Amino acid sequence: MACHWDVVVVGSGAAGLMTCLELPAQLRVLLLSKSSSPPSASRWAQGGIAAVTGADDSFASHIADTLKAGAGLCDPEAVDVLVREAPACVERLVQLGMDFDRTAQGLSTTLEAAHSHRRVLHAQDRTGGALVDALEREVRRRPGLEQRKGIPALQLWVEEGRCVGLQVLEGNRLRWLRAGAVVLASGGGGHLFAHTTNPTQASGDGVAMAWSAGARVRDLEFVQFHPTALMLPDAPHFLISEAVRGEGARLFDAAGRSPVAQLEGGDLAPRDQVSRALARCMAEQGVTHLWLDLRPVGRERLDRQFPTILRRCRELGLSPCDAPIPVAPAAHYWMGGVDTDLQAATSLSGLFAVGEVASTGVHGANRLASNSLMECLVFARRLRHLTPQPLPPKPPDTAAAAPGLSRAEVQASPDEASLIAAIGNLRRLCWQVAGVERRGVDLIDALRQVRSQRSGHERSPLLRRAHDLPPDQELQLTPDQNRHLLLLQDLRQRLVLAELLMEAAAFRVESRGGHHRTDAPTPQPFWRRHTLQERGRSPFTGPVGQT
Repeated sequence: MACHWDVVVVGSGAAGLMTCLELPAQLRVLLLSKSSSPPSASRWAQGGIAAVTGADDSFASHIADTLKAGAGLCDPEAVDVLVREAPACVERLVQLGMDFDRTAQGLSTTLEAAHSHRRVLHAQDRTGGALVDALEREVRRRPGLEQRKGIPALQLWVEEGRCVGLQVLEGNRLRWLRAGAVVLASGGGGHLFAHTTNPTQASGDGVAMAWSAGARVRDLEFVQFHPTALMLPDAPHFLISEAVRGEGARLFDAAGRSPVAQLEGGDLAPRDQVSRALARCMAEQGVTHLWLDLRPVGRERLDRQFPTILRRCRELGLSPCDAPIPVAPAAHYWMGGVDTDLQAATSLSGLFAVGEVASTGVHGANRLASNSLMECLVFARRLRHLTPQPLPPKPPDTAAAAPGLSRAEVQASPDEASLIAAIGNLRRLCWQVAGVERRGVDLIDALRQVRSQRSGHERSPLLRRAHDLPPDQELQLTPDQNRHLLLLQDLRQRLVLAELLMEAAAFRVESRGGHHRTDAPTPQPFWRRHTLQERGRSPFTGPVGQT
């Protein structure tokens, strides 16, 4: 793999793929994904893509719904960009062969929570998969693009306040790649929580890399917890799309009572309200799940519109057409991320971010359902005029070999079992103190623990060697050292993200959108500001509507 590129895109979900399609055709582009086989979070998206396509709908309505869901923290200009550019993105997807569901009248739409119109386009209940399939087909045709899988990025390369590349682990070689621009499209960090609908690679490493390199991050306290994840012992928390409630499915407890009856909108109230209602009901009753009854949707519509959900439930021994299924809230989407402007540029020159890793200002304190896939597409299109920094003269593709690791350096690192256990413990801690409901004293105590753990962890000799590797050198690792470094790095990035999350959640002493403090349960007008964090600074605030 060459070591000089006009643009390196990190992440091959919807945001990364659309970015590759939109970047100017003359650029040499490298598309990296850290995993070879597991699907991106985009592929897991069931519900759909929100866009105004019906004559009875309007831009004003979609904008109003988005602003209302965002609880005062949406940047109006970003929302306007999303909503007005969405129909053109739909048309582009149709041209690319995206297999949207249709009716005799045209594109089929469904209703999801907090939308005032049926404007959510879908491809049965695997919209994300159909989207990624369509984008991948087109990406393979792009000239000047190389796609490499199983190549994790470890850190960004910064010179004189500018991002000029990144460090990657290619096979057993730790090396640096030079780039005129780097685009992070690495997804969110839902896997930081013990209960999540996200795949394992959604560990927030893009946010951690950007913050470590000096970029500003924003609103990391705002995490959306989806109310209906399938909850079975020792099984992944598979998402049960909100669209099934849009078509008539209903929530209830073991006694047949609705846990959301008191909410305006009931089963289709905003996600944060439904998740909190379920969490409180479960706590009061001492149970680990409640029930979702899909039978009101009707067998024929379930078979036609939700085949993936039915198939997954049946694989786990459930029969949703005949009996209710167990569900509970789980971490689903991160509204915060790397702070970007309307051109997807971060505060670090040369670094851009698209998709869940970015905070564009669209989602505010709580994402409106099905706006996220469209956000990937709209803001990726904003990179079609990107002009990367000119590259210096190309050096040889073979860098100087760094001294190999000593036995002492290898043996001084924690063993793999300890690292895996530490990741599991951190995920449980994040769920306990920064989950659906939070309390200041718990956040502050956990923040001290995480800071102390990160400080000790970063002294690991193998991690230090990787971090301090000069850009003109590469380090050869054995397969065991490779695997060990990836575990060390995974824990390090998770610790950084957990620290930023807890710091932001402790800083915001109010409840708003997806962030709920039991010791400060109401929103406060003076907190209608973004939370901003930069390396070496305490959290501070910035006005809504500006970057």
